[in-house]
Amino acid sequence: MTGDTEGDLQRVRSWARWRDKLRERPAANFTYRIVVGVVGAVVLFVGILAIPYPGPGWAIVFIGLAILASEFAWARHALRFTRERYDRVMDWFKAQGMWVQVLGVVFTCAVVLATLWLFGALSWSANLVGIEWPWLKSPIGLGS
Repeated sequence: MTGDTEGDLQRVRSWARWRDKLRERPAANFTYRIVVGVVGAVVLFVGILAIPYPGPGWAIVFIGLAILASEFAWARHALRFTRERYDRVMDWFKAQGMWVQVLGVVFTCAVVLATLWLFGALSWSANLVGIEWPWLKSPIGLGS
């Protein structure tokens, strides 16, 4: 083993020993699991919100599920299931012709623009440059 691999293995073992000691204390274990659940759920929720936008939406979803999977069996199953389906869909999408891929990009852009419009970001950014078109205002009153 190389030095880095041994160091990584020692860190994992150290973490496992710490976690085992924590499991022996019911109140601390319960608190730890609650904290992991809340943090994982928040990260997962942010990831789900970020999926339609350019950037790491799916990566954030997988990180949130991985955080939850560190303590919950259902999350391990959900992570495995989600990764398998994501990989299948991405393989299918890459195998499609250019028109399907272009439609995917157009649909993604439409979702991004629609949510930016609903949240009032289009009106706000237009106001920054002196444009005040009424149709840019959010129909639900956000960002006004």
